[in-house]
Amino acid sequence: MQGPNVDWYRELAALFPGADVVAAGGVRTVDDLGTLHATGVGGAVVGRALYDGNVSLTDIRTWTSSIR
Repeated sequence: MQGPNVDWYRELAALFPGADVVAAGGVRTVDDLGTLHATGVGGAVVGRALYDGNVSLTDIRTWTSSIR
């Protein structure tokens, strides 16, 4: 839970522009989702952040509605 490897995901998204890159692991907060979204990542696994209570489904729903 040290945060996603943003540089790596940015590189993957650039190498495969037509692919939906999904970040698997490291997401701690909704801010991490915003950072990943800005790099071109299409999705993220947030299981541990949900389990630990660092992110709620309401937080995610609110964030996703703000980027549409």
